[in-house]
Amino acid sequence: MLKIRPLAEGDHAEWRRLWTLYLAFYETKLPEEIYATYWKRLLGDDPQDFHGLIAEQDGKPIGLTHYVFHRHGWKIENTCYLQDLYVDKSVRGAGAGRALIEAVYAAADAAGCPSVYWLTQDFNATARRLYDRIANKTPFIVYRR
Repeated sequence: MLKIRPLAEGDHAEWRRLWTLYLAFYETKLPEEIYATYWKRLLGDDPQDFHGLIAEQDGKPIGLTHYVFHRHGWKIENTCYLQDLYVDKSVRGAGAGRALIEAVYAAADAAGCPSVYWLTQDFNATARRLYDRIANKTPFIVYRR
């Protein structure tokens, strides 16, 4: 049985395991300070803080997502950025990714944010098949300093 729920203080070890796997997928390693700061922000109560959700299957954490609400210069209402989404590869394709995204959609709707967006790398073909079914691909190209 799949359950999506907010991150809680007791999730730290499993969150860290899943987020480390997510970062490894994108060939990224981050210093301990980033882990500690992000965890604090995920459990914080500042309106600028991130929110986190855990996907559990039969009580075992198998996925996560992080998202944040922020202002948008072209809109009155806030928008929602889904920053991280990861499902353990041993259970991919069973609906956890979709359920996590739909939970972010529901949180955005509840917060009065009609827009949710995210980025992925072009080589992430498995995830893109899901994204193409539940969202609209934009023509934007991302530049970074």
